[in-house]
Amino acid sequence: MTESELQNQYTAEDIKVLKGLEAVRRRPAMYIGDVSTRGLHHLIYEVVDNSIDEAMAGYCTRIFVAINEDNSITVIDNGRGIPVEIHPDEGRSALEVVMTVLHAGGKFDRHTYKVSGGLHGVGVSVVNALSERCSVTVGRFKKLYRQSFLRGDAIGELEELGDTEFQGTETTFYPDPQVFPEIEWNFQTVSKRLRELAYLNKGLAIVFEDKRLGQTQREEFQSKGGLVEFVEFLDENQTALIPKPILLNGEREGVPVEIAFQWNDSYVENILTYVNNIHTIEGGSHLAGFKTALTRTLNNYALRNQIFKNDKFTLSGEDCREGLTAILSVMVAEPQFEGQTKTKLGNSEVKGIVESVLGDGLTTYLEENPSTARKILDKSLQAARAREAAKRARDLTRRKGALESGDLPGKLADCSINDPKHCEIYLVEGDSAGGSAKQGRDRQFQAVLPLRGKILNIEKARIDKILANEQIRTMYAALGLGFWTESEDEGSGNGNGFDLSKLRYDKVIIMTDADVDGAHIASLLMTFFFTQMRPMIDRGHLYLACPPLYRLTQGARRIYCLDEAERDGWLARGLGGRGRIEVSRFKGLGEMDAKDLRETTMDPGTRKLIRVSVDEEAPGETSDLVERLMGKRPELRFQFIQENARFVEDVDV
Repeated sequence: MTESELQNQYTAEDIKVLKGLEAVRRRPAMYIGDVSTRGLHHLIYEVVDNSIDEAMAGYCTRIFVAINEDNSITVIDNGRGIPVEIHPDEGRSALEVVMTVLHAGGKFDRHTYKVSGGLHGVGVSVVNALSERCSVTVGRFKKLYRQSFLRGDAIGELEELGDTEFQGTETTFYPDPQVFPEIEWNFQTVSKRLRELAYLNKGLAIVFEDKRLGQTQREEFQSKGGLVEFVEFLDENQTALIPKPILLNGEREGVPVEIAFQWNDSYVENILTYVNNIHTIEGGSHLAGFKTALTRTLNNYALRNQIFKNDKFTLSGEDCREGLTAILSVMVAEPQFEGQTKTKLGNSEVKGIVESVLGDGLTTYLEENPSTARKILDKSLQAARAREAAKRARDLTRRKGALESGDLPGKLADCSINDPKHCEIYLVEGDSAGGSAKQGRDRQFQAVLPLRGKILNIEKARIDKILANEQIRTMYAALGLGFWTESEDEGSGNGNGFDLSKLRYDKVIIMTDADVDGAHIASLLMTFFFTQMRPMIDRGHLYLACPPLYRLTQGARRIYCLDEAERDGWLARGLGGRGRIEVSRFKGLGEMDAKDLRETTMDPGTRKLIRVSVDEEAPGETSDLVERLMGKRPELRFQFIQENARFVEDVDV
């Protein structure tokens, strides 16, 4: 064997054993999802969830959360306090064990906690591991104790500080800059989660303070109505279809289930699901049970009461959920989550439990409230008729290869290569701008689709009207996708023919004039994609082009400016030449020649694109904002303008 071969041998010495919390620091994403903003905020949730578990067990009534002046986080509860006695097996305090040993905690049996959000015993120890410093103060049996940690390791012994009237746990941690590239807390993101927890734990008081200089804020959350108030909060910008939310409670096989829901006059559904207070954003068996029972119960009631003229007619799940806002909360002693971040429930038995509670409760409600039942069924029937009309409209836009007819739609100027990974399409405002874009593009990989003015406002229309719109059908056909609606079982958003793998372009770029009308058209298009092609946004395929508003010319030199501030900056500095600087303002894309448009907005080497995205931590807030700005109630838009007008520095008139 040669010396080179010997050097490449794989031996026992190459096997590394990561001790203590070193594995967490080496691979933090395995435990908190990532080290971006989402993972950073997950640290707060892990600590708060321990306090919530104390509340669910009946020992905690108040939780205090603070973002401190030095960017550290403090969480205080008035629960029982983490045990500080010497652990019989470890020979050190139980507090130190909990904070420094993975899979150590009080949630592996049903004695300490009947149900809890934390199950793996890794939550608070992960927070400790990913913190530069961490300090835990515990009040138990009239005595106060403190233990400090440095990057996961205990500093010295547990200290007894003396007598106290405080009972509970106070945790303060400083996220480690060696782990997190940027440590910037978002008050609204944390506030949203704490508000949820207050609704989910009726009567629990949660106080949240931001003590950072210049950002002082304080919010207090406490809900007497629980999930009913939660639904009303989510629907505060909607017109309710029924007098008040329906609240159903029940327990089957030791699993408590609580559901609150109501219908409004919108065309979208909003279902939030929770397991042991953990928001399961990907749903799971409990959501599947909810959807199945809702559809079956409404159909059974309609058939029993001869509401359908055709005995063979049935409502689909999509029909039943149109305009539905619902909160589903279950408490499971041994939940099976997918991954440490707990985004999907896997317990198959929970599906039948939720079906039973919802089916029995909703059947009774419908029988006792026939007029309200009729309103619900009438809305579902209208949704069914719209669905059938939409199906007919879909058939007009099906593709065969590239398209059904084999021809490109409308005025689409397609690119020459066929590999979607290297292709992009510009959705351009108007034929004039479309002409400049077609001349300025790189024909090999850039396609251009001109659109005629402002498209239909999707938020104000049902799917049948949407798909009857020529501009929208053209976009569907050009992009090559099916139609996105939530699948019946899991709400995965990939049912009914929508196949993102068939997208013909990796980048879909909205390019409109750099003025108010252009911004409005861009808003309408973004609303369309958010409502009808949301997975495209989630996968990073949608972009906004940034055409310039001004061109500065001095001799042979030309500078393009996106806005007035950039223009004024160049005018103050000068262009480095002699002579008068000529300032040209583009009234629209159509006034830009092909060279201008290519250099500023279409050339990958010089252009600027903004990726359209949805805040992963607060997708519901995005939906609320879209409804508020683009929905059917003008008073909500007026209110938004009043609330935010002071932030506007310039209006293009």
